[in-house]
Amino acid sequence: MLLALLALTISAFAIGTTEFVIVGLIPTIAEQLGVTVPSAGMLVSIYAIGVAIGAPVLTALTGRVPRKLLLVALMVLFTSGNLLAWQAPGYESLVVARLLTGLAHGVFFSIGSTIATSLVAKEKAASAIAMMFGGLTVALVTGVPLGTFIGQHFGWRETFLAVSLIGMVAIITSMILIPNNIKNPAGASIRDRLQVLTHPRLLLIYVITALGYGGVFTTFTFLAPMMQELAGYSGPAVSWILLAYGIAVAIGNIWGGKLADRHGAVPALRFIFAALAVSLLVFQFTAGYSTAALLTVVVMGVFAFGNVPGLQVYVVQKAEQYTPNAVDVASGLNIAAFNVGIALGAVMGGQVVTSLGLAQTPWIGALIVVVALILTGLSGRLDKKYHPQSA
Repeated sequence: MLLALLALTISAFAIGTTEFVIVGLIPTIAEQLGVTVPSAGMLVSIYAIGVAIGAPVLTALTGRVPRKLLLVALMVLFTSGNLLAWQAPGYESLVVARLLTGLAHGVFFSIGSTIATSLVAKEKAASAIAMMFGGLTVALVTGVPLGTFIGQHFGWRETFLAVSLIGMVAIITSMILIPNNIKNPAGASIRDRLQVLTHPRLLLIYVITALGYGGVFTTFTFLAPMMQELAGYSGPAVSWILLAYGIAVAIGNIWGGKLADRHGAVPALRFIFAALAVSLLVFQFTAGYSTAALLTVVVMGVFAFGNVPGLQVYVVQKAEQYTPNAVDVASGLNIAAFNVGIALGAVMGGQVVTSLGLAQTPWIGALIVVVALILTGLSGRLDKKYHPQSA
């Protein structure tokens, strides 16, 4: 089972690298393709659109496909999208490539969460999801810096070729290590799918996910210029700071999964959201001091992704309770909610920077996370009210 989780982690690593590496390649792509920087930046949004569409829609449409076959097919689609990006003759074909890889991303993390939990005992569900998402966080630490280095020294196309090679490794490991006997979820009827979209308890979790995750990106999107303009670090130093942040994120992801396993999703999320809001608020006052800002960023990184396993296992638990025939669809919608949070956080952060300045993004992000904390407490109280024995 550990080897099967390793195969999922390798796939998540490849997907995480291609998702985030584009940020470091935007100036190079804009110059080589003769487009504006904002147009190159749209490649990030196009990818997010693919994830948001793929997670709920394609997950629902592929509900009857055997899990292992679907997983391998998704990595084939992902690898094909990156090969298309490698050979993209122009901007339009690169847009198509990013959309294809985004579609694969959405479905992969949707079904991957349910596959991961099916491989372990129920009390280890959050840790299993954390291990899979660990591939995403390791990509932040190693894949993204290495991919950016390749793009800057050999060309951005070669970065996508390198990711394609990782995708091929993921295909092979999935074919060998993923069990053949993973059960498909029960077929979801139209009514079941509508319930996933409209059930108030599930909608509440989607909102918590978008706010709790999006609040971080209100600040994280502009972390590099903040560390340079406010804390006084040089450009090369910021790269090392982002590496330290990525390491903290990887640690926090695993720790967050263990915390959710030990104490339950809601208590773990309450603690993580509270700590995250405090660290963002502290950053509001330390951003202008180099050493204090660095320490705050590292602490913030521990909590920034620590909520991911708890949020994903929580939505799976509630879907099993309220919409048992559409658990994968509910999981996919939560993946979409993560990406909606990223998009909204980045947009809101941009508006804050334009109107109030860089220094004002942390407290805005903290305020958004506090709303997620309040809603998490509300969801926990509803659990106790309607299911006191399970609570």
